[in-house]
Amino acid sequence: MLTSVVICVYTEDRWEDIRQAVESVERQRRPAHELILVVDHNPDLLLRLKDAHPQAIVVANSHERGLSGGKNTGADVATGDIVAYLDDDAVADPGWLEALEEGFQDAGAGGTVVGVGGRTEPLWASERRPRWFPYEFDWTVGCTYRGMPAVRAPIRNVMGGNAAFLREVIGEVGGFHSGIGRSVQGRKSRPLGCEETEFCIRLSQRRPGSVMLFEPRALIGHKVPRQRETFAYFRSRCYAEGLSKALVTREVGTQDGLSSERAHALKTLPLGALRSLGEALRGDPGGLGRAVAIVVGLAWTAWGYLVGSVRLRGAGR
Repeated sequence: MLTSVVICVYTEDRWEDIRQAVESVERQRRPAHELILVVDHNPDLLLRLKDAHPQAIVVANSHERGLSGGKNTGADVATGDIVAYLDDDAVADPGWLEALEEGFQDAGAGGTVVGVGGRTEPLWASERRPRWFPYEFDWTVGCTYRGMPAVRAPIRNVMGGNAAFLREVIGEVGGFHSGIGRSVQGRKSRPLGCEETEFCIRLSQRRPGSVMLFEPRALIGHKVPRQRETFAYFRSRCYAEGLSKALVTREVGTQDGLSSERAHALKTLPLGALRSLGEALRGDPGGLGRAVAIVVGLAWTAWGYLVGSVRLRGAGR
């Protein structure tokens, strides 16, 4: 199988990040069929990237502004059997593509594997994890979190910055919806997300028997800038996730849209809070902070979901 790698970019401020992401793709043990850089309505960046990376296919986002439009453009341009997406501020392990491709060949997955997601580890700008930051909430910085499988296993949805899909199914189900997830406006205001969650659920609903697979060997590192290491950002991201989940459930229903979240909230988070309190009692000063962060994160996410649901009902009327 041939894999097209798509990196969506939008700002010169991430020039060095983009360069490192591109180089990590070029260092893969199993080379990519092609590398596609999709530029989100930034002509100057487009020209600069074409000059700096002549080996890549550099194209403008031909869909709506935002990450969903960029991903759809990448899928339109791709000629490989698989389309793999890598964040523009991430660095892929040399075995990343190889592991993703092997996931699609898993005969024991219980169905047709149409999407594979990998493990994403945080690369903290301060070079160490904040002591108060709970592993259960690593999703707030775009990373694999405690509660996800430790081995290859089917999951409801993959995380968008480290994911691959069969190219044919992306267009078949209508691609990524631009009304969900990060847009240019969203990058400047609330850190919304979930476009890949809605896409994966919609794909599974429309293609019964389809499997999304988590492959922890498909490893990338995702950079976490200092402003995202703060408790203020943590709360903002949790609230924004709640707003996004309201949009997701409007599209795919609450049963599928919140199935993983219910399990995480009812099992993983209480265990995480108890674990953190136990660590605090054993002398870890960060344990209490992690327990508090878990409670606050859950509350802020639930509040965002409630606010988002009320707004959508009002808009519907």
